[in-house]
Order: sequence, then C-alpha cells, then structure tokens
Amino acid sequence: MRFPASRCRSMSNSILGIFARHRVAANLLMAVMLLSGIIALQKLNVQFFPNFELDRITVSTVWSGASAEDVESGITIPLEQRLRSIDRLKEITSTSATGTSGITLEFDENTSMTFALDEVKKQVDDFNNLPEDAEKPKVAQLVRYESVARLLISGPSQIDELRVLARQFERELISAGIDKVDISGLPKQQLQIEIAAEQMQRLGVGLGELANRIDAESQDLPAGLIGEDDGAREIRSQNQRRTPQDFANLAIVSEYDKRIHLGDIAKIETRHLPGSPTISLRGNSAVVLVLRRNETGDSLEAAQILQNWLDQTRPQLPPNIEIQVFNERWQLIKERITLLLKNGAGGLALVLLILYLFLSARVAFWVAVGIPVSFMATLAVLYLVGGSINMISLFALIMALGIIVDDAIVVGEDAQAHFDMGEAPLMASEGGARRMLAPVLASSLTTIAAFLPLMMIGGRMGSIMMAIPMVIVCVIIASLIESFLILPGHLRHAFVKGRADKQSRLKQRLDRGFAHLRDYWFRRLVRIAIEFRWTTIATAVGFLLFAAGLFFGGKTGWQFFPS
Repeated sequence: MRFPASRCRSMSNSILGIFARHRVAANLLMAVMLLSGIIALQKLNVQFFPNFELDRITVSTVWSGASAEDVESGITIPLEQRLRSIDRLKEITSTSATGTSGITLEFDENTSMTFALDEVKKQVDDFNNLPEDAEKPKVAQLVRYESVARLLISGPSQIDELRVLARQFERELISAGIDKVDISGLPKQQLQIEIAAEQMQRLGVGLGELANRIDAESQDLPAGLIGEDDGAREIRSQNQRRTPQDFANLAIVSEYDKRIHLGDIAKIETRHLPGSPTISLRGNSAVVLVLRRNETGDSLEAAQILQNWLDQTRPQLPPNIEIQVFNERWQLIKERITLLLKNGAGGLALVLLILYLFLSARVAFWVAVGIPVSFMATLAVLYLVGGSINMISLFALIMALGIIVDDAIVVGEDAQAHFDMGEAPLMASEGGARRMLAPVLASSLTTIAAFLPLMMIGGRMGSIMMAIPMVIVCVIIASLIESFLILPGHLRHAFVKGRADKQSRLKQRLDRGFAHLRDYWFRRLVRIAIEFRWTTIATAVGFLLFAAGLFFGGKTGWQFFPS
C-alpha cells in the first residue's frame, strides 16, 4: 500500500517535530539510552570468543574389568552401528579402552542439538545388547569451556608431591569460583595388587573370588592388576577405597577367628603408567593447571579470582616451589577494551576538534555526544539479544567508531548552514533532520546490507562472526535514533544560546579560511570536473582498472589471516 508523499512527510514531521520542539523528550530518550547501556555494561559477560553451541554428542559406557578388545566387540561396535541411523549425522568416532567405551557423534551444521540429543538418548535406551555387568551408557552434549589462564607449578620435589599440591590448588580454585580446572603433566597412575600363588593356595582363595571381593568392596578406581605371572586379572573400583592403605585394610578371609587383610598377603602400590606425558622446567618436575570458564562465566571476574588466590597462596608455598602464570587470555580482552576506550576518547577529541573548524562549538559538542550515547544503546541491545563483550564484538565496536558520527555530522552541518542563512533555530534543526532523513537512511541501509552476508555464514565460524554484523546493525540503528530524535532538540537549544556567543579571532579566521577554500578552490575544481566530464570519468575508470589489475595479476595476496 502506497501513501501520498504529503502524508509520508507529515508522518515524519510529526515524529521529528515532537522531539525537536520538546527538549525534555530528547533528553529523556538520551537518558534512557545511557542508563540502559550502563546497566547492560555491568551484566554483560566478558570473554574471549562469543558463545557457540558445539555440534557433538558423546556416549560413554563403563564395563568394569573388561579388556579393550571385549569392550570394542561387546559395546562399541554394536552401539556404533545402531547410532549410525540417526538423521543429520556427519561423522562418528569411537575409542575402546580397558573398562570404558567412548563414542563421539558430530552433526551437520544448523542441526537442532536438542532434537539430536533426544534421538541419541532414544537409540541408547532401546539398545538391549549390553553385557550384564556393564553400566548404562551416559549421553551428553559436549560443553565448551574457555581458557582464562594457565598456571605452571614447578620445583625440585618429586612428581607425587606436585600431584598433591596440584589437587589441593584445584580444589581451592574451584571453591573460589573458577568453573573448571584441568591438570596436565601428571603421569597416569595404576593401583597394582600382587599376590603370590602360594598365598592364595594356602588360604584356599581363588583369583576370581579375590577379584570379586575387591570389586564388591570398592567401585571407581582406574583399572588395576591382581595376580602375578601365572594368573592376572584387571579390576576396576569406584567409590570407597582409593589408596593402597585403604585396600590393605580390606578383610579377605577369617582363619581360626583371625581376620586376614589384603595387605597381609599382597603387595599393594601405586605406580605410574609407562609412557605417560610429563612436563619439566629447567630439569625440575612441573605441572600445568588450565583455568577455564563456562559459557555463563566472566573472564575478567575469573582473572580477579585468580589474582586474589595467588596473593594468598604464594606466601604459603613450600620452599623451592614456584607458580608462574602464562597464556593469560583475559589480558587480550583487557587490552582490546583499553584500545576501544583509547580510540573512543581519541575519536571524540578529533571529532570535537574537526567539527570546531567548520561548525560552532555548541553544535560540535552535541554531535560528539552522539558517540557515547550510541555505544551505550548498542551495549543495551547486545545484552538483550544474549551477546557478550568479546574479541569479535570489541573489534566490531572499534570498526563502528567511524560510522556512528557520520549521521550526526550530516544533520548538524545542514542545520547549521540553514541557521546561518537566517532560518529560525526550530526550523533549522527540524528542517535539517527532515531533509537528511532519506539520504542518511539510504546510506545506513547500504552499510547494513554490506554486513548482512556475514549473518549467512554457517557452522562454528558463522556463530563466531555473527557478533560483527549484529554489533554494526545495533550501532547504526542507535546512531539513527540519536541523530534524528535526540540531536535536533539539542541543536535548537544550541542555536538559541549560540546567538549570544561571541566568536574568537581564531574562529573567525578559521571560518574565513574555510569559506575561501570552499568558494574559490573547491568550486573551481568542481567546475573543471564537470566541464571535462569525460576526462573525469576516464580517470576514475583508469583507477578502477589499475586496482583490478593488481588483484587479478597476483600482486595483491589472498589469505584468511594476515601474515
């Protein structure tokens, strides 16, 4: 349905006129944008990358005491064949180890992971061929934990002493508020129980009976070994007994009212698995703790928790034990935020300086105010749509610094020109907004259209890059609101108050110099370009062909990331 031009003009005039005539309305809207941005700034998560959903689901099954070959043939292969029938499944990988089976399912892009998780659970629940003593498979979607920083614990102590410290530090950091702590550099351990065949014969206890007794008493330790060369069986336990001393106190049989414990007849010790990766620093053993946050965590808050913990822990460290912090990813976020603040402050100062050369000081001030107002409104919208402050959104905000001030400059300059020609302050400010509405709106829409293709990128990269067009669109919309609803009312007030202002000699000289540049040199250049229009067009086409030649001739490289 099309409206007459006069009706469209009256509609735009009514909206623009309300805010131009009622300065309270403009100030109220500006206050709402600023306050909403300040509130959002306190609630927005600060993290390295935007949140994105992992398209992977894991199925893990425990079969106590089974060898890797039995796990593969009895659980992994049958279950994997059943899961292959699930829709939109991209890839399936599996691993079989002693006592455990793990299957990872990767789905196509844009798959509903909620639906996929339900389908996997249904297939697993309908799987009835599990071995009798195998536990029920556990189905879970992979959750991404983002690294915040890494701690290197080193010293001349034995690795088992560092193990105790690392586990202690892990508990303390999690209690302090860190979401997850991963430990690397600790060799895997195996609990070994060795019993001589003569001892079992003397007591009349078989290897299987003894293994079942140990398995019944404890559940959840990694697989161990019972028996010696002539007979051995792997066992797995879970919950109650975890140390060699716990197993040594396990009652095996009673002989003539005398209780015999496992430690009386067996050699029980914890050994490092051969081939386990370890870390060393300058010849000393070392362990790395990786501090991570979940999707709802804040990297800067986690960094503050880490710093407080370091301040408390370092004075209490044992002699010769050192803690070094490295790979502090939160520092990159902090540096990017600092860069944004510096660029914003520098841009604000440059805008004020440049606008002062061509516009009045009051108009320049209100045009520059549009930068923080638009940014605050953008942060509010970013919070409402579930966004966060991360490296990608900060990059978009820095890039948007040069966009948001353009709209206000165009409106302010047009209103200033008409006011200088004798129009009333209200007519000049409202007229400037009305005249510039169509061209500025068209310019903003073309900018939005240029960034929209980034929203069509699928997969994990698309989820990460989505923050750029989302931030740019929010900034442009906020800038349009500020330029056409808030700025006209402030311009009107600036024109009224500006009549009594006396221009300094410097400003008068700058105005005369700019008028001479505009009316003499620039006008002559435009006249020559119009008079020799074919030469002008040929020059522009020549530059275009030159740029295209550099690209297609291989002079300009093409790569995803710069060198």
